[in-house]
Amino acid sequence: MRIFIHAVGRMKSGPEKELAERYLERFRKAGGAVGLESGGVVEPAESRARSVEERKREEGRKLAEQVGAAPLVLLDENGRDLSSREFAQLLADLRDRGEKQLTLAIGGPDGHDPEMQARAERVISFGKATWPHQLVRVMLAEQLYRAVTILSGHPYHRD
Repeated sequence: MRIFIHAVGRMKSGPEKELAERYLERFRKAGGAVGLESGGVVEPAESRARSVEERKREEGRKLAEQVGAAPLVLLDENGRDLSSREFAQLLADLRDRGEKQLTLAIGGPDGHDPEMQARAERVISFGKATWPHQLVRVMLAEQLYRAVTILSGHPYHRD
């Protein structure tokens, strides 16, 4: 299953970008053994619309175009908090039901469009705290790599 990261806004050069890329490279190298591969990172520009609702709708339209009919998992502070094993199992379940593609979406500063939340397979969280966009990317990249190690039985993850 090919996994895309859809992240509103460009990530600037710096240590966060380097760390995210390091984990994504580890994921790319190890994922094939468990049937997971990287589709890359899609970075649509943040909407410039005046109202929060219109910004969410515009960003949601871009996400819908990219996702098509494939499964979608949104990252949102109000989503369900998953353990690393639960996240790995979510990926394995989608892979095992024959999904060819999955998009993991990080919204813009205003969050996700309600229509996309309703359409999502799951809405997950990395905790109730609000995280900077760059750190969410790093955490997501690390969790993808960690999921691969869990699914392959590698000792990287320890309970």
